[in-house]
Amino acid sequence: MQLRHHLILTGTAAGLIAAGPATAQSVDVSITVPRLTVAEYHKPYVAVYLEATGAPARTLSIWYDVAKAKDEGRKWLNEVRGWWRASGRTGSYIADGSSGATRAPGVQKISVNAARLGGLKPGQYTLVIEAAREVGGREVVRLPFTWPLKPGQTIQAAGKTELGAVSATFKP
Repeated sequence: MQLRHHLILTGTAAGLIAAGPATAQSVDVSITVPRLTVAEYHKPYVAVYLEATGAPARTLSIWYDVAKAKDEGRKWLNEVRGWWRASGRTGSYIADGSSGATRAPGVQKISVNAARLGGLKPGQYTLVIEAAREVGGREVVRLPFTWPLKPGQTIQAAGKTELGAVSATFKP
C-alpha cells in the first residue's frame, strides 16, 4: 500500500513567508521522529502549526493514520491536544484534503514556498510541532521567532521523548 503525504496550507498559516526582497521566500521544516525501543510502537500523529498572539492557530501539516478503514484514523486526532484545541476541531484541514499519513522514525521534511503562500505581518510567531503516539507519550516543541526573518536564518529546538531535533530554515 502506498501512503500519501500532503502539506496543509490554510488561512494565515499560508502566510508563513512574505514575498519581499530582504525576506525569506521559502521555509524547510525538518522534524526528527526518534526510533524508540518499546514493546508496542505506533507511528505518532504529528501536527505542525503556526501561532501568533491575538490570531487563531493555523495548521501547516497534520500526519495521522489515513490508511485506516472508514477513515477511523481521524477519530484519534484529538489526542494531539494542543493542536486540536487551537485549530483541529474545526475539521477544515480534512475537507481541504491537506492531511497525510503518519511517518516512520527518521528525519522528515516539509517544504513551504512563497508561491503558495501570502505575507505575514511583522511580529512574534511560534512554529509548533506536536506529537502524540498510541500507547506512548505526547510532546510539544515550540520554535519562537520574530517576523520578518532574513534568508538563511534557522530556528531550532529539540524534543526529549516523542520528538527529536526540529528546525526551520528560511531560504531566499
